[in-house]
Amino acid sequence: MSLLDVSGLGITFGGLKAVDDVSFAVPAGEIVSVIGPNGAGKTTLFNMISGVYLPGRGTVHLNGVEVTGQTPDKLAPMGLARTFQNLQIFHEMSVLDNAVAGFHLRERGSVWADLLGLPSVRRRATFARDGAMKLLERVRLGDLAEEEAGNLSYGQLKRLEIARALAVDPKILLLDEPAAGCNAVETEEIDALIAELAGEGIAILLVEHDMKLVMKISNHVVVLDQGRKIAEGPPEQVSQNPEVIAAYLGADGEEALHAEG
Repeated sequence: MSLLDVSGLGITFGGLKAVDDVSFAVPAGEIVSVIGPNGAGKTTLFNMISGVYLPGRGTVHLNGVEVTGQTPDKLAPMGLARTFQNLQIFHEMSVLDNAVAGFHLRERGSVWADLLGLPSVRRRATFARDGAMKLLERVRLGDLAEEEAGNLSYGQLKRLEIARALAVDPKILLLDEPAAGCNAVETEEIDALIAELAGEGIAILLVEHDMKLVMKISNHVVVLDQGRKIAEGPPEQVSQNPEVIAAYLGADGEEALHAEG
């Protein structure tokens, strides 16, 4: 069994099937990308897997355990973390404090311990700051730890959000358009970081519109259109699929796909 197994997942909003009977798997250490036109259901699919939405049907298994409908705070200790299409950064806080915030999901302290300032609280705070600093170095932001987050470039903010997601020590990381809004250099930096994380054994589930990035780093691609899975397979196979070209990229899709990828 793969690290993440999605089977027959679906959800309906007001009679519209936003996601309809979608199944796929993500093995450890591999990068699986979900692509499709705007409104295809990609982020909705992410929201069901990560516990933001309760699926109307289907199941999600994480490392062999069914986690369908579990909330994000329950999924984090089980090894699932995600980033969001819209940055969830505290711009007036330091880069380091933003990374520290990611450790709250793995804390097990009590309210009374916090109120009384017990030694365990201080130990947790030290652990979080030390761990956050290591994560910033991992995403190549260590020299900006004390900088106000609002002063970072967009690409740096994207890497900061990945660092915060890594704070829960995930087995699988869901990245929702990590390169959106980034320039070519920033995209290359994120590309390299994602490949490094997969190389360390973390499973990566990626939603991304940058076809060059998708075709370069993905082991497997899942294609959605109007909530349905219309194709899946290795990037080179998917790029030649006529239904994908027509539905996702339009009449000139094949030329555009190969020009980008």
